[in-house]
Amino acid sequence: RAPHVKAFFHEPTFTATYVVSDDQTKRAAIIDSVWDFDQPSGRTSLEAADEIIDYVREAGLTVDWILETHAHADHLSAAPYLQEKLGGKLAIGEHIRTVQDTFGKTFNAGSDFARDGSQFDHLFQDGETYRVGNLQARALHTPGHTPACMSHVIGDAVFVGDTLFMPDYGTARCDFPGGDARTLYRSIQTLMALPDATRMFLCHDYLPDDRDHFIWETTVGEQRLHNIHVHDGISETEFVTMRETRDATLDMPRLILPSVQVNMRAG
Repeated sequence: RAPHVKAFFHEPTFTATYVVSDDQTKRAAIIDSVWDFDQPSGRTSLEAADEIIDYVREAGLTVDWILETHAHADHLSAAPYLQEKLGGKLAIGEHIRTVQDTFGKTFNAGSDFARDGSQFDHLFQDGETYRVGNLQARALHTPGHTPACMSHVIGDAVFVGDTLFMPDYGTARCDFPGGDARTLYRSIQTLMALPDATRMFLCHDYLPDDRDHFIWETTVGEQRLHNIHVHDGISETEFVTMRETRDATLDMPRLILPSVQVNMRAG
C-alpha cells in the first residue's frame, strides 16, 4: 500500500523532512525534522518545526513515530519539540550507541553523557518491522555514511536518509568517524534490491549546477539506471576509489559541531 507523503524542504540546510501517513487510520510518522539554528548569532527558531505541527493538526493526524535516519551532522533535530507538541515515540537505529561512544570522546562529553541510546524511546534493529497505522514498515540498517544509518521502508516507499542523493548528485560522503565507503556500497546494494517501482525519498538535495530546482523523490529503478556514482555496473572497487578520492576534497559541514552534539543526545 502507498502511504501519503508530505515533504517539507528546509533550504538553509537543504534538508527534506517527511510526514508519512496512512489515509485509512490517520496515523503518521515524522522523519528527519529540522530545528532552525543560525550559527553566527546562536539564534534558534521553530519556524520549520511549527510548519510541520500545523500540517499534522490540520490534517487530523496522530503521530506514532518521530524517526531519525541517523545522527545528522548538517542540521539540528527538532524531534523533542515535535514530540512535546504531537506525541509519538522518538526512535533511531541501535548503532547510535557507536556514534555516542565515538563522539562522546571527541567532544569530551563527560561521564554524565549516557552512551547507551537511552535518550531515545526506541532503538531499531536491522530488519525490525513496525506499523504506521495499517501500513507495514521495516527498518533497514544501511551504514557507511555513519555507523548508525537506518533506512525505513513504509508501504511502497523507502526513506534513505543521507545514504543516497538524487541520481544526478550521487551518494553520501563516508569520511566521518565510523564511515566507510565499502560499507556504504554494500548498504546501497540492499536498497537497490527493493522493487524498481519503490518510491525513494531522500534527506537532502544540493542542487547540481545543471538543475534549477530542488528534487527529493526518485525511485529505486531510476537510481539503478542513472545514479552517477553507483548505477548498475559500477563495481565495489570502482565505487570505493571514487568515493574516497572525492571525500578527500570535501569541506567539513558548516553545522557539524553543534549538530552532532545535539543530535547524539536525541536533540
